[in-house]
Amino acid sequence: MTEHRVYLGLGSNLGDRRKNISRAVELIGRRVGAVLRQSTLIETEPWGFESENRFLNGVVLCKTELSPREVLEETQLIERVLWRTRKTFIPPAPEAPIYADRTIDIDILLYDDLTVDEPDLKIPHPLMAQRDFVMIPLAEIQAEEE
Repeated sequence: MTEHRVYLGLGSNLGDRRKNISRAVELIGRRVGAVLRQSTLIETEPWGFESENRFLNGVVLCKTELSPREVLEETQLIERVLWRTRKTFIPPAPEAPIYADRTIDIDILLYDDLTVDEPDLKIPHPLMAQRDFVMIPLAEIQAEEE
């Protein structure tokens, strides 16, 4: 099977944030593929919503044999295992997502050089360039590859 490189963004602002991310990385290694690199964790303010809870954020690079859709399914399963809950109300429009506190958030940032544009799966992640909490850790581990 072909191995692919996938960058995943991680964030947590509820509970033991460091433990939540550590557990997510462990499960990613088991379910998605070997974790090749992990960035330093940075503490940030919530993005897109108000909360008293600050986030810890980081990025990991994995090698995987899974397709982008399978990576999405596995990361959503990991979020559920780690007690991620999603809002049940519907936002006014698909382009107006609802953000909330969470034990873990896992986003697919990049998958090889692939572009995917499906309603529930967009690669590269469409908002990553607007988010320092993604771009700073991403740049850190990409620099390690050079």
